[in-house]
This record gives sequence, C-alpha cells and structure tokens, in this order.
Amino acid sequence: MAKTAEILEIPATITDRGQTTVPAAIRKMLALGKRDQVVFRGLADGTVMISKMEARADQNDPVIGKFLDFLARDMAKEPARIRPMSKSLLTRGKALVKGVKVDLDAALPVDEA
Repeated sequence: MAKTAEILEIPATITDRGQTTVPAAIRKMLALGKRDQVVFRGLADGTVMISKMEARADQNDPVIGKFLDFLARDMAKEPARIRPMSKSLLTRGKALVKGVKVDLDAALPVDEA
C-alpha cells in the first residue's frame, strides 16, 4: 500500500503590505537560501503550492517552455489522471538510449543546410 504523505501546516500572518515570512521549516524543506525565489501555483480548488524557482534550461525555447507550462497546468487541473510509467515503457525507453553517450556541457553542433 502506498505511504500517504504528511501535510505540514504552519500558520503565517499577512502584513498590511500583503507580505509574509516563509516559515523556517518550509525554507528547509525547499532548500531556500537568501535571495532565492519561490513560485506560487494556485489551483482552482483554492489550494496554493509554493516551490523553489529553479533556473529553467527551456527559458530560451518557446516551444519547450509552452509545452512544459501546458503539462504543469494539466497536472494541476487533473491530478487524478497522473499515472506511473509502466515497466514496459521504461524498458523500451532504456533500450532506445542504450550505449548513447551525451555530454550535457558540450556545445551543440551547428546545423548545415
């Protein structure tokens, strides 16, 4: 049986200027340091999620960025539709990249038309 996640609830006060302090326990959970940024995601049911804003490699690619934004919205809107990847699909994916070496730090080759 799947282990249920515990929910940590910590009250915080909103100031007259609409500001609040991220509680220390939450900062620790998110590995937030000084000057780090967070992103708030509000769901239609009134739930709000906070997460650490990570530098995104897709920021300069409008197609990938829009696709990932679509996926994030869809998962937030319909979380019950999220399913684990099947073992056969994982095996198939691993077979497709078996023996492929990738240097993520290497510059991409220039396309020649």
